[in-house]
Formats: sequence, structure tokens, C-alpha cells
Amino acid sequence: MALQGLADAPDRPGNHSPGALAKLIRRMGFVQIDTISTVGRAHHLTLSSRITRFDPKSLEALAGPKQQLFEHWTHDASYIPTEFFAHWRHRFARAVGRSWHRSQLGADGERVIAMVRDRIANEGPLRSKDFEHTRNGAAGNWWNWMPAKLALDYLWRAGELYIVSREGFQKIYDLTERAAPHLLAQPSPTLSAHVDWACTSALERLGFASVNELWKFWNHISASAARKWVVEAIQSGRVVEVEIESLNGEPPRRAVALPEVLQRAKSLPEAPPIARLLCPFDPVIRDRARLHRLFNFDYRFEAFVPAPKRVYGYYVMPLLAGDRLVGRVDPKFHRDTGVLEIKKVWWEPNSGNARTRRRLLDESTARLAAAVGATRVRMEA
Repeated sequence: MALQGLADAPDRPGNHSPGALAKLIRRMGFVQIDTISTVGRAHHLTLSSRITRFDPKSLEALAGPKQQLFEHWTHDASYIPTEFFAHWRHRFARAVGRSWHRSQLGADGERVIAMVRDRIANEGPLRSKDFEHTRNGAAGNWWNWMPAKLALDYLWRAGELYIVSREGFQKIYDLTERAAPHLLAQPSPTLSAHVDWACTSALERLGFASVNELWKFWNHISASAARKWVVEAIQSGRVVEVEIESLNGEPPRRAVALPEVLQRAKSLPEAPPIARLLCPFDPVIRDRARLHRLFNFDYRFEAFVPAPKRVYGYYVMPLLAGDRLVGRVDPKFHRDTGVLEIKKVWWEPNSGNARTRRRLLDESTARLAAAVGATRVRMEA
């Protein structure tokens, strides 16, 4: 929690400035972006749970070719510090070498990719919708809009295109060489240096990790590469072997940690005694197996589960009280009326009496309402 920014008081002075926000994201490693807006955008919810006065405009100011964040892929689309850009060259190369996009584009793929690249080179930054057109008064496609969208995504994943900004939630692409030449000028790390960075930086942000947790953090390297790194790091004394106790009844798990992990853990302050709702894509909960072991909280994001098969709800958010996950809440923000609706609440065992639960619910939903701009909270009976 401390390494991912959840052990600091979210209302401490100055933590909402762009500089403090950049420092927080660098500390976390990245912030996932998601299109679902049932309550708010994932990246806004993740950051507002750590910063009481979080302003989305501060995040927008950090993103862009001359700023401190860029958009690309980790395990999913994310905002990432630009100082790590050179390490994405290995991902770019993989996208070129084995691309699902090319197979989907078929025999005409090279022509489509070339036409998309040429239009952006000649016309400047474009959105996917700029490849639509009207034909004879009816909506049509410019040699089919879907191939153009596939080509845009392919060129972005391959590093040829750069997301310079967004209009609403529409990505605006430009050539990387034109938008961010200073990032292209960063020297490319060797594969061994890249593996070392991926494992070391992941461990610095996880505190302790198994081999699988190490390589999955950035989703940049293979499990075998992470395993080899762990063996060598243990032998050289760069990491120590540890056993991690589980709260869910599973036996302890073997993992590795930086040598100073115990000293750092002992020096940490207590978690803030506040209640807040966590985004389903929060980095502390995105690894469901690790979450279950460490917090004894069995969580599944059910937005993509057919409604009749959902156990809880569409966009259920875990409720964090101090350093314990004590419940889950199914909210929906009605932007037209400014109402944050709380449709249902589920409590974990030993989460307190009715009065305590009501206080935790009121505090966490009030924080969420302030974060998304709701004027009123309505709770179902």
C-alpha cells in the first residue's frame, strides 16, 4: 500500500500539484486507462483515491509529447512516465514482429497501413473518426473505417505513432518522430538491461514478488527471463528470499524482496484511518490472486460478465478502511442529474457493527461523490 501511494494521507498539503502528481505516478509505475465511465474514468478514480483534491486537468497537463507522461501498453493501456520510454522499444519491436493487427487486416494490410501513415504525415495529427466520410449523403467508410482503426492501433503499438492528446476520449495520433523526437533520442537499452530494469523496477513497486508477479507487473518480459533474473539476483545478493504469509488460509508463498524490505516496512506509518472506494483497475487490486492472499478479499470485476451470472454488480468498487478491505459497493453516477446512486452494498466478515458500517459507507461515498462531481448521494433502501 505504501509503495502504491495508499499509505499517505490523501489530503496532505500540496499533493494535488502537477509536480506531486507526476511524482506519485512515477512511484506507482503507471496508471491504467479504461473506457468504462459508469462512475468515472479509471485513471481519475485511481488517482482521486490517493489525492483528495485531484484535478483531471493536472493529469492532462502531464500527458503529451513534451510533458512527463506518455500513453502506451503495460498489461493494458496506461499513462507511463516518459523517462521509461526507451524500454518500450522492445515492445514496439514485438508488435512489428508478431502482430494480430496485420493478420486481421489481411492481404490489403500493407496498403492500409501505408495510407494511414501517409495521411498523418501529410495532414498532421488525426483521430480514428477522421478516417470516416460521407458518401452520397449516407454514412460510409474511407476504404472501410475498421481497417483504418486497426492500422492506427498497430502503428501506435509499433511506436510509429504517438498519442499527442485526446478529444473527449478520442485519441489524437501524430508521428512519433515529429511529436516526440526527444524521446526517440533516448538510447535503447540492451535486452539484458531491459530485463534488469523490468524486474528491479517492478520489485521496487511491489515490495516483494514471486517470479510471476515480477514479469506481469509491466508485462514486458517473459516468465523465463524473470526466473533467470531472480536466480542471478539471489546469488549476487541483490535480492533476498522471503516467505509471504497469506490471510486467506493458503500456505505461505516463496518470493523475493529487496534486502532492506523489513527495515522499510518497520519505518512506515500506519495507514490513514479513513474509508475510500477503490477503482476496479487500481494497481493494489488488479492482481486478483495476490489481492486474495494478502487481504483475504476475493474480488472479480463483473462488467464483462453476463448480467444473469453476476454475483455482485456491473462496476463494484472495493471499500478500503485503513489497511483493510471491508466491503464492496455497486455505484453509478448519473451525470444528467448529478446523483451518485449506491445500488447495493456487501460487507466482509468482521467489518464492524451497523453504526461503524454506516460511517464507513457515508465517508467513502462522500469522497467518491466529491471526486466525480456528484451533488447528491442516493442510497437504495
